[in-house]
Amino acid sequence: MILVDTTVWVDFFRGNSGGHVKALEELISNDEEICTCGVILAEVLQGIKLDRDFFRTKNFFEALAYLPVSKETFLQSSRLYRSLRKKGATIRKPIDCMIASVAIDYNLPLLHNDRDFFWIACHSKLRIFKIE
Repeated sequence: MILVDTTVWVDFFRGNSGGHVKALEELISNDEEICTCGVILAEVLQGIKLDRDFFRTKNFFEALAYLPVSKETFLQSSRLYRSLRKKGATIRKPIDCMIASVAIDYNLPLLHNDRDFFWIACHSKLRIFKIE
């Protein structure tokens, strides 16, 4: 099972190219189990302008495994952000610490296209999905 970050989904749905999009396309074509969580679902859907695209994307996400998030995950996210900041690595979007915490809690690799996750992985148990 692989958790796919918002950055990858946005590029995928916009038809952008890149190693991260190609990796996602391969995961989909190989019927790999892809999962999401509430934060990623909200980020992806809130950026969609047209109603038809919103409903199409929402239906697509309903086929994915959904990871519930506990209160402890939110607390872990705040601890992660604070510990990174103390080490001099300020994460640009604190929501990325939330996504990383979900991946850590479920011990899943994260497929992403966001440099902040590299910092997070260097200072935590976050596993990054390797793009070939």
